Amino acid sequence: MLGVGSAAAILYGVRRHRPARTAPWLLLAGAIGASAAGDVLTAVGRPGVAGACFYAMCVLVACGLLQLTRIGAILVDRARLIDLLALACSVLLVVWVFAVGDASRLGDVAGSYVIGALLLLAVVVRLRAAVGRNLSATLLVVGAVGVLVSDIVQPLWPGRAGETGFVVLYLAWGAAALHPSMARLTEPATPRPSPWRGRWAALLGVSVATPPVVLLVEAVDGTVGDGVVIAVAGAITLLLTITRLTDSVTLNRQALTRERALRQASAALVAAADTAAVDEAVRAAIAELMPPDAVRGTDFALDDRRIAREAVPGAGAGPPHRSWWIEEADHDYATLVCPLRLEPLAVARPGGGALILEGRRDTLTATRDSLEVLAGQAALALDRIALVEAVGRRDSDLYLRAVIRNSADIMVVLDEDQRIRYASPSLRALLGAEDLPPLAALDDLVHPDDRHQLRRALGGSGDGVVFCSLVRADGSQVLIEATYRDLREDRLVQGFVVTIRHLTQGHELKARLRHGDHLDDLPARVNRRSSRHKFRY
Repeated sequence: MLGVGSAAAILYGVRRHRPARTAPWLLLAGAIGASAAGDVLTAVGRPGVAGACFYAMCVLVACGLLQLTRIGAILVDRARLIDLLALACSVLLVVWVFAVGDASRLGDVAGSYVIGALLLLAVVVRLRAAVGRNLSATLLVVGAVGVLVSDIVQPLWPGRAGETGFVVLYLAWGAAALHPSMARLTEPATPRPSPWRGRWAALLGVSVATPPVVLLVEAVDGTVGDGVVIAVAGAITLLLTITRLTDSVTLNRQALTRERALRQASAALVAAADTAAVDEAVRAAIAELMPPDAVRGTDFALDDRRIAREAVPGAGAGPPHRSWWIEEADHDYATLVCPLRLEPLAVARPGGGALILEGRRDTLTATRDSLEVLAGQAALALDRIALVEAVGRRDSDLYLRAVIRNSADIMVVLDEDQRIRYASPSLRALLGAEDLPPLAALDDLVHPDDRHQLRRALGGSGDGVVFCSLVRADGSQVLIEATYRDLREDRLVQGFVVTIRHLTQGHELKARLRHGDHLDDLPARVNRRSSRHKFRY
């Protein structure tokens, strides 16, 4: 009853708390069910079948713990753990066969069960150390201690007292699945693979070779009395070795995939001539790095104004974040924000921007480093494009300056915010000033009565003509006709090109005053004079 109740509790906990991966907990539930079946078969006098159930329990527990410690789980580097477990299994086998077994000090204690319980305890203790303060991990440790104690005590002192450890196992593991902290044990984490070293490879090789050597020694002596123990230890070391090799192959395949995707993205970003090409290259790289069903949305924002305020972490004293998370109601999914800002080149694109991906948390976690690198490459490409455009605009301004230096026409180039980027020398002569104020705007030079008209004209879209008065350095006013072209969409200009004509030098003003047409387009001073002239007439 306790075994069935514990397995049911694990299934209920999985359904209620919805961990990132359910396979480890389902395997643990199957192990509890196999143990309960072994207890029933032992009670009805079927010890042989009961032993098979107990061995099945060991296999299911081993598979479940391997799932809990797999790459991308809370234990970010399990290579050393697997190597140490394989070595510990071989050492325990040697100690049992040549020391404990020959001395017959433990009577009917099964060496295979003790070795399996010790390895189980080692894994859950390592998991508890990796996850920190976690009640579910602590309860798993308590259950493993109960199994180890009962495997030793029950054969020596059969009875209810010897079965207490199994009762503790059922209660502790069932409670571990019911506590909300069980979901943390399968939360994804960025793997940190350890470098391959020769001594660890030698230890793994010795661990794999130990069970056959022990079997050979017993066969030479003439009697193989620990065949079951040797078989179980050999199976465990073989399983650990296969897992270790599988992890290595998986990491190598993932590294090759990331390298190929980033190399292709780098080539595409180097060849990108505009932001649309950068966007296309980034999305193609994301499709290579992540499976399509793992991504729910991708946003390549080129301006910080498109990023929600809650998506930007608070400014701290440390270095800027390479990426950060936005939590969602569904714990299986999350949003990763990778800023498109690199210092000190961020001055080329003060708007910033970010690469925002919404998808499965485990997949985003596994590819977080690659996505940060991709965002950095995209930022470099955008900075390069911005700098090339800035150099192009500078060369265009220098060309314009060289062409019209001695021209009577007054040419002015305005940025999108109407700041004067370039003005021909004739404008300074017209204003009677040696130089223009730094960061001056065109409406700063216009009479206050005409500023609203000028801002309204340049605030729209398209080309046009506006009449206004410029204020000279001595306080007098100069009537001008400003013909502007809207070239904000032009890659080399990205602003307004204004041609200014001095109206007092021609007959256009007299003609307009004589006919009285389009007076609203004329400067305010001219409209006032015209109105007084009509009234007198």
